[in-house]
Amino acid sequence: MGFNEAIRRGFQNYVTFSGRARRAEYWWWYLFVLLLSGVALFVDIYAFPSSSEVGPAYGLASLAVILPNIAVTVRRLHDTGRSGWWIWLGLIPLIGALILLYWMIKRGDQAANEFGSDPIAEETR
Repeated sequence: MGFNEAIRRGFQNYVTFSGRARRAEYWWWYLFVLLLSGVALFVDIYAFPSSSEVGPAYGLASLAVILPNIAVTVRRLHDTGRSGWWIWLGLIPLIGALILLYWMIKRGDQAANEFGSDPIAEETR
């Protein structure tokens, strides 16, 4: 899976919290969100230089990706055999973020789990 495919899937599954997302899908999506945020911040800095608050471009970009960002994270947790409710672990400073990072980096279950079949095996068919 490449960058464009991950973005397409992210927006196609805008609020799909079921199923599984492989590592490539999650990390390409994450890169897209970082790049989009950077571009929006750049636009805000140069279009609204006197504003010390979050600008409209950054606000709109954040609103556009918040739900698919949560959805792809939940699907990535599903790929590792965990419930999507574990996303709340990110609210615990440092420790929660480190645990979630480990799970996001970890390879998903190679066989079917309660959330669906292995997305890598499905792609090779």
